[in-house]
Amino acid sequence: MLNDQELLRYSRQILLQHVDIDGQLRLKESRVLIVGLGGLGSPVALYLAAAGVGELHLADFDTVDLTNLQRQIVHDTDSVGLSKVDSAIRRLTAINPEIQLIAHRTALDEDSLAAAVAAVDLVLDCSDNFSTREAVNAACVAARKPLVSGAAIRLEGQLSVFDPRRPQSPCYHCLYGHGSEAELTCSEAGVLGPLVGLVGSLQALEALKLLVGFGEPLVGRLLLIDALGTRFRELRVKRDPGCSVCGSSHA
Repeated sequence: MLNDQELLRYSRQILLQHVDIDGQLRLKESRVLIVGLGGLGSPVALYLAAAGVGELHLADFDTVDLTNLQRQIVHDTDSVGLSKVDSAIRRLTAINPEIQLIAHRTALDEDSLAAAVAAVDLVLDCSDNFSTREAVNAACVAARKPLVSGAAIRLEGQLSVFDPRRPQSPCYHCLYGHGSEAELTCSEAGVLGPLVGLVGSLQALEALKLLVGFGEPLVGRLLLIDALGTRFRELRVKRDPGCSVCGSSHA
């Protein structure tokens, strides 16, 4: 049940008929893995903690650098040199001491990633490289766990939801295959802080919709964001029957 402090803390979203008490209880009982605590993972972690997701699993092997602070808003100047996981835990605990925070401070290999995905209800990919995204996607397909995937570079962002519980849902590999032009990192190409904040906030929104069970998640749809012109475009994405990750011969 929700205690009096929780009822007060979450009162504004409990007022929404799409959430209500039952939805808030579902959030409290949910477990979520956030892979990457950088520009995307920062708003994701902040909003999910504030919303009352009961257990957040935080995965990042990096430390906070001064160059991160322009966009990675879960960290601050005093966090420079600290583990990003420890920095995030400090901030999230200050925001909401009611939730549980599980740390993954080292790089996840195939086995540890599979175990981390199996331990949660939903995964958010907030990483910044294609190989990690592919590995996270494969683990989610194998464990049949929904994946909210976001990316941002320069002045462009992308967002989609892949849900292997739904027969018609594509996976990340269906969309990008064996490669992606987004191999450039922010340190090489640059990125504007509010853009990653926007994509990360939308990832958090999609996660809340999936966990509570309301609205229409971005399954089978790719949202493209053009920050330069403040334009949004949506593309339909179909499942590839021959996909080497989620295709019928591999399911």
